[in-house]
Amino acid sequence: MIRLTDISKTFNKGQPNEVMAIDALDLTIAAGEYLVIVGSNGSGKSTLLNLVAGSILPTSGTINFDGEDVTRLPDHRRSKWIARVFQNPLSGTAPDLSIIDNFRLAALRTGHKGLRIGVNDVFKARVREKIATLNMGLEIKTGQLMGSLSGGQRQALTLLMSVMDDCNILLLDEPSAALDPRSADIVMRTADSLIKQFNLTAMLVTHNLKDAYTYGNRIIQMSEGKVLHDLSAEQKAGLMQNDLFGWFS
Repeated sequence: MIRLTDISKTFNKGQPNEVMAIDALDLTIAAGEYLVIVGSNGSGKSTLLNLVAGSILPTSGTINFDGEDVTRLPDHRRSKWIARVFQNPLSGTAPDLSIIDNFRLAALRTGHKGLRIGVNDVFKARVREKIATLNMGLEIKTGQLMGSLSGGQRQALTLLMSVMDDCNILLLDEPSAALDPRSADIVMRTADSLIKQFNLTAMLVTHNLKDAYTYGNRIIQMSEGKVLHDLSAEQKAGLMQNDLFGWFS
């Protein structure tokens, strides 16, 4: 469970360009819930995701994961809970390493980091089996450099790497925004499948209202750092696409 209590975030506090990005927000996300976050530019949705990730810290309020206070922990100290996929396919991977070496680094993400990395036949077979589920033909190219792949290929592999080791929370920061339609569809369907398979608590920030309608079991709309709409799984199931478009009209 993720619980944000009275969370506020102000940038440039006390300066002429002061901005309150998140305003006294209370939000609880149940374990296994897939929350979709929509909103106009500047509504606070990306700031909210960054606060959960720990890449920025709140001005006030508290953040708890399963009852543990993580409010002041930076992102690298939240990695035992969180995996994150960014909008930019170039983020989150090592371009000068092979696919298999990237997967090995991902598998060590929450473990003890030592000098031994090791890639044995069992591990290679496990990775090839996972990659084959993408139907991209990449399972026979695990020695290829990550930097030589297309954006869609890298993003899909990043999703698989995010669950190579234990994580409870998956943060999706507009993961399909920079991709062509076919690659975007593969990435979104892969994310949905992994979230269900591993019962992850997930947060998706998106501008794509079709994806917002299709995926997730809860949806919120943010505006000026506050939650404007909050639909439960049951309410979202009854939501029509035109209703969602109407939020922005």
